Formats: sequence, C-alpha cells, structure tokens
Amino acid sequence: MSTTHLITFPIIATLKKMLTLQSSTSTTKANGPLGTAAPEPSWKILVYDDAGKDIISPLLSVRELRDLGVTLHLNLMSERDSISDVSAVYFTMPVLEHVKRICEDIRKQTYDMYYLNFISPIPRELLEMIASAAVEANCVQQIAKVFDQYGNLISLDDDLFVLKKKANEISYFALNSNEVKDTQMDSMIDAIVDGLFSVFVTLSVIPIIRAPRNNAAELVAERLDKRIRDNLRDPRNNLFTSDASLQQSQFSFQRPLLIILDRNLDVATPLHHPWTYQALVHDVLDYQLNCVTVQDSAKDATQKSRHKGKSFDLSSRDKFWNAQKGSPFPTVAEAVQEELENYKNSEEDVKRLKHEMGLDAETDETVYLLSDNTVKLTSAMTSLPELLERKSNINLHTNLATALLERIKVRN
Repeated sequence: MSTTHLITFPIIATLKKMLTLQSSTSTTKANGPLGTAAPEPSWKILVYDDAGKDIISPLLSVRELRDLGVTLHLNLMSERDSISDVSAVYFTMPVLEHVKRICEDIRKQTYDMYYLNFISPIPRELLEMIASAAVEANCVQQIAKVFDQYGNLISLDDDLFVLKKKANEISYFALNSNEVKDTQMDSMIDAIVDGLFSVFVTLSVIPIIRAPRNNAAELVAERLDKRIRDNLRDPRNNLFTSDASLQQSQFSFQRPLLIILDRNLDVATPLHHPWTYQALVHDVLDYQLNCVTVQDSAKDATQKSRHKGKSFDLSSRDKFWNAQKGSPFPTVAEAVQEELENYKNSEEDVKRLKHEMGLDAETDETVYLLSDNTVKLTSAMTSLPELLERKSNINLHTNLATALLERIKVRN
C-alpha cells in the first residue's frame, strides 16, 4: 500500500474526532435537538463493546485516552454505576442486544449526554428503538449526536488491517466447512464487504476491484462494487465527497487496486513459519491485536509451577519493533545487545557529567555549583526521559527474545 493510502492515520483521526466530540460531516446521522450543536464537555466516559475495544486498543493507549478527556472506559455489557453529571461516548456495533442496553441506560438516565457512535450503519428499526426510549424517558435533549462511523476494521499497522472480531467469526475453516449454512455464508460475506467498504470510506478513495471468477472472492467483489456504486449515485452527498480533500482524492488518478483472492489459491503460505522476529512472535507467543503476552514460569516454596503473564504492546510507536520486525531472529538478538550497549554508554555519560559537576550528593548546595555548566546539565536532564524510555523498550525486547528462545528450545 502506498504512503498516500496508509490506513492507521485516518482511523486515529476519526477516533480522536469521536472522543473530542467534533462533528464529522461524512458520518453524521443526527445532531442535537432542533439541529443545534450540543455542548462539548471536557471530560467524558467511553463505553464500548468487544468490537469497539478491539478497534481502539491497538491505536490509542490509556494515556492517550486520558489526554482526550476520557476518564473511564467501560464495557457496554458490564455492570456500570450511574454518573448523571458526565457525558458518555458510545462506540459499539449496531446489534439488537447492544441497542437494548443503550436504551436501558437512556431510561435510567445513567449519564448526562449521550454521543452514540456505531461501528457500522445502524438499521432504521434500531434507530427508532433508541428514539422511543428517549421519548419514554423524556430525555430527547440528552441524545446529543448519533453517528455511523464506518469503522468496521482493525488497523494493526500502517499497511495492515484485519476484519475479523472473533477467532471463529470469519475464518478459512468457517468459509469452507461442509456444515456451513447458506445464511451463515451470506452473513460472513456481508461482514467482509462491510469491512472492506469501511476501509475505503476511511481512506476516502474508490478502488479498482479485481477478483477471480466462480468462487467466494467473486461474490465479495460484486457486492462491494454494488455498495460503492449505490453510494456514489448522489455526487453531492456520498461518503467519498464530504469536503475538499476528499473530492480531490476522488478525482485523483492514483486509485488503489483491490485484489480479492480465495485462500485456496495458496494454502501453503499459512503453514510456512519464517525465522523473522514478527513471524516468530506470532507463531510462538500469544500475540493478539499488537499485544503479546509472555508466560513466566516460576516455582514457589512448594515446588509447584505457577504462571504469571506479562503483556507488552508492539505498536508502530516502537521504533525498534518497526526496524527489526522483518529481520531474522539472530539479527534481532544482535540488535538488542547493541541497543543495550548504547544505553549503557549514554547512562555512563550522564553519571560522569554529574560527577564532574559535583552533583553526586544531590543536596541543595549543589545548585550554586552549576555556573558555566548549566547548558550541560540541561542537556543531561532533557535526555533522562528518553533514556528511561529506551531502557523500558530494551527490557521489553530482551524479555521477548528470551521467551522466544526458550519456546524454540522446548519445541526442538
């Protein structure tokens, strides 16, 4: 995928708009009462379902959510206390079970204002159910906004996304099982089409679609083509022409090529286990949604084995991961050692500077000893957060490399 069609950045921008309560002209379904703009609180609660959590977790950390004003993030189906003076941002799939829970929150007036964001377009009957609940509770003015976000995909990297939400929801086995019913197959095809449509709405581009004939790939291509054409029938009001930048992308000659293939054309590749860092982490460890869990085996006083799991985020913000994830494992081990040596050298430089400036004791009197060395001290202090981050990153990849080596030894 070219640099002009990176998937991560527009999804993060959409999520930030959603969490800062900014309007999105391409996805708005309704506004506040009488079309007036609802007030935008600085603090809010994020309520999501499992699909919404899977979409957000690889892209936004807890710290980033806090910076966006999210004080709590809770699962929609969990037991939640009423906080009547705080607004809530919902991010869920538009299914009956979830809409019923939203209606229950509205009737109980669990929160102050409701900003409802649906991952896929909400059917009219479910939208009417929400409207009826608001009327019954006499709180129509509290339904600030309702959005169709078209975000039914999980972005794992700038050029990598997945569509499935659960292990058995959309899989090679499910699509090729002899026991699959026509209704189940139709549902899976629609889910794939919905995800691919969300990708191109997010990128604001219209693809050229190619697929082989006489298999499921052709069916996906036909339905996706029909959905895009149906959306483009009104040139003044479609999801690909919401503002000037999107109009420019529509009339650009650099349209992406979407090739849809059946897995049966290349069954051997999933059975191939390369020796690269990312592939080994995926094959050997518990690696889901850019988060890897390493089980540490330890023995207590009774000599019984106990397992403690440590989780690490491997996102695009990790420079070492980006640089080495495609490298062979021995090369990664050497790179980790090199990073460790560089960190030790930088740490020694800071310690030596403190010693030369007489700051070993770190007393109040040392302030008067700075004089001409203020610039050096400022530089050293500025580098400390970076050093701490580097140390944490080195520890992360040291633990991963150690865990990989142990698992490989056990398998051999």
